[in-house]
Amino acid sequence: MQDKLTLMIPGPTPVPETVLLALGRHPIGHRSADFQKIVKRTTEQLQWLHQTSNDVLVLTGSGTAAMEAGIINFLSKGDKVLCGDNGKFGERWVKVAQAYGLDVQVIKAEWGQPLDPEAFRAALEADTAKAIKAVILTHSETSTGVINDLETIARHVRAHGTALTIADCVTSLGATNVPMDAWGLDVVGSGSQKGYMMPPGLAFVAVSDKAWEAYKHADLPKFYLDLGKYRKSAKADSNPFTPAINLYFALEASLEIMQKEGLEAIFSRHARHRAAAQAGMKAIGLPLYAAEGHGSPAITAVAPEGIDAEALRKAVKDRFDILLAGGQDHLKGKVFRIGHLGFVCDRDVLTAVAAIEATLQGLGLHKGTTGAGVAAAAAALSQ
Repeated sequence: MQDKLTLMIPGPTPVPETVLLALGRHPIGHRSADFQKIVKRTTEQLQWLHQTSNDVLVLTGSGTAAMEAGIINFLSKGDKVLCGDNGKFGERWVKVAQAYGLDVQVIKAEWGQPLDPEAFRAALEADTAKAIKAVILTHSETSTGVINDLETIARHVRAHGTALTIADCVTSLGATNVPMDAWGLDVVGSGSQKGYMMPPGLAFVAVSDKAWEAYKHADLPKFYLDLGKYRKSAKADSNPFTPAINLYFALEASLEIMQKEGLEAIFSRHARHRAAAQAGMKAIGLPLYAAEGHGSPAITAVAPEGIDAEALRKAVKDRFDILLAGGQDHLKGKVFRIGHLGFVCDRDVLTAVAAIEATLQGLGLHKGTTGAGVAAAAAALSQ
């Protein structure tokens, strides 16, 4: 059916009608008093979402722009950094750090496994010379559906005393608890097309006072992504360059929706959807890819044994107009991923589980009791 496609991927995510309507407003001048009011309001809303009194800066760009900005603004060429790598996006941060001439020590875990906080603790405690300037990691590893223990790792970084915690929270911000101040995070990057319930186009970087001290001495090249420019403009409720004005309209609308729901309710909803997706897949007989107990509340990765995951995704889309995400790199054809972050409700998750189960039945690949997946998901949603 035309225009019926449902996004159940980890980004872009579905967008509420209120937010879509806000996008359709006529643009206003980005140096006008009206726009300054929107910047002031959204800055306050972003601080609420990040649970911080620190600067939260808005860039026109993707989540990768946020993370690159988070690296180049606070480090210098040759600085030693620890970089966690347990998936596609952990790999990306290693590549970005290396591209800027940083001395990268990789702390690795197998795809599907969480990063080991003890490995970070050991490396940081061994650094008696305080040569490590930053620990860079992904909180919710989108490629594998694994949530890393950012809170514990950040605690070890604080004990080190010198290093910064630079966290990719692109698929965790707005889906699970990321209390920046309480955890002592220094740089938090995220993007609009995930838990923010918006189209792609805005990137967000939250910065601690400790990181701003490091900024004074950082020498990596930057211009458009120079966060000092954004900080200066933000103090005047403005932006150093021409911003995506209509996306600011959408940002204000989406954050108002989130504030009405409340942080605890948002986090509870995402945890419930994770539980339902996981229960549904297990009941159908499809193994989860992420290690038990380490699944992200934003996305569930499934590794169907003896089934071409790409063929299954195509069949679900063709039959039910539901788009699931595929596996990346060596996981292509081996894994499919169910996105359940942002503007997703119980009905969406239950429908996705039912569609997967019905598709398997249609292909003659259903191994369990008919309806078991839907029943398990429904039971999880009712708890």
